[in-house]
Amino acid sequence: MDTEAKIPAAAYRNLVVATVGFTLTFWAWDLIAPLGSWYGDRLSLSSFQQSLLVAVPVLVGSVGRIAAGALTDRYGARLMFPLASALTIVPVLLLIVVKDSFGLLLVVAFLLGIGGTTFAIGIPLVNSWFPPAKRGFALGVFGMGMGGVALSGYFTPRIARHGENLPFVVVAVALAAYAVLAAFLITDRPGRPIPSASLARRLGQAGRLRVTWELSALYAIGFGGIVAFGVYLPTYLKTWYELDPTDAGTKAAGFALVTVVFRPIGGWLSDRVHPALVTSAALGVVALLAVVQAFDPPLNPGGTTALLVMAAGLGTASGSVFALVSQVTPQAKVGSVTGIVGAMGGLGGFVPPLVMGAVYSAKGSYSIGFMLLSDLALAGCVYAYGRMRTVRPEGDTPAPDVSKVAVPRP
Repeated sequence: MDTEAKIPAAAYRNLVVATVGFTLTFWAWDLIAPLGSWYGDRLSLSSFQQSLLVAVPVLVGSVGRIAAGALTDRYGARLMFPLASALTIVPVLLLIVVKDSFGLLLVVAFLLGIGGTTFAIGIPLVNSWFPPAKRGFALGVFGMGMGGVALSGYFTPRIARHGENLPFVVVAVALAAYAVLAAFLITDRPGRPIPSASLARRLGQAGRLRVTWELSALYAIGFGGIVAFGVYLPTYLKTWYELDPTDAGTKAAGFALVTVVFRPIGGWLSDRVHPALVTSAALGVVALLAVVQAFDPPLNPGGTTALLVMAAGLGTASGSVFALVSQVTPQAKVGSVTGIVGAMGGLGGFVPPLVMGAVYSAKGSYSIGFMLLSDLALAGCVYAYGRMRTVRPEGDTPAPDVSKVAVPRP
């Protein structure tokens, strides 16, 4: 049956608007990382302090997704997307005020985490508008919004050349314009299931699903790896390969761009092959190339090739994992499960920068960090292949095996 003909125009409108919003808020979420070395020099920060500064927004944005996803289940993306975008403006502008205080920067970095919560708002929105046979690709397209990290890595240091406060003003204006447009253009699907249970109860129900934590672990490796590289790769390239901040930011943006391109590819492949198989293959590639990078190859061509192939693997895995989420989660719980899984993915990106900074400070090498990444990716590869191929929907609301359904449920 032709599922394409059954998808309304509103679905594509919501997909485009949500992806743009995800991109902008992710740019805001990642504003500190491309300027990390600038803050480090300005405030005489240690490697660990610099790592902490770029990691704090990741932590808060990740944990905040739990509440954002559950609130989206209840109140809808039409309210939550403009609200989250507008609230993100506050910490973006505060970065101008607190740039000379490390302590205050940490506080504002905490607030900047609001920008990272929109992932858990967009996933249930897109999931509700598209039929099962098209969700993998649609969710992958929405996931391209993580390209905000690439935009930040490339444009933020370049805009800063024309004024150290200018990047924050530009992003704040863009967020304000988007919040207004989103209030008019985003619409929740008519007849979407609205849970009546309390926030705590819904999160508890999602937390009792075994698959929530299995997917969380896989997403912590895939998307967590993307976030970790996004926030720490400029520092790694500057420290280990002695690149200037602009060049390091450009190369980091290239890494992020590859992850963006391969995320919908992961979703597209998952519409045709079981997403567990796609996830397993992608993480296997990451495991292999992380070992290569652990031996500190020259940046050109060895290091560049290894990092870009890892980016492709991580992008593919992050797309395929959420294709699996849409298969095994009851519709009314997608937001809550997405919030938890997305939070674990973001938390997966919080720890590595701290580990890399601490290991480098202690040992003067990044090899241990890359070997740990290889071990985790290999574990995810084996688990995805051995267990996740047999997963079926579970929970207190019966749900069919939508991997075998070609049209939306009535």
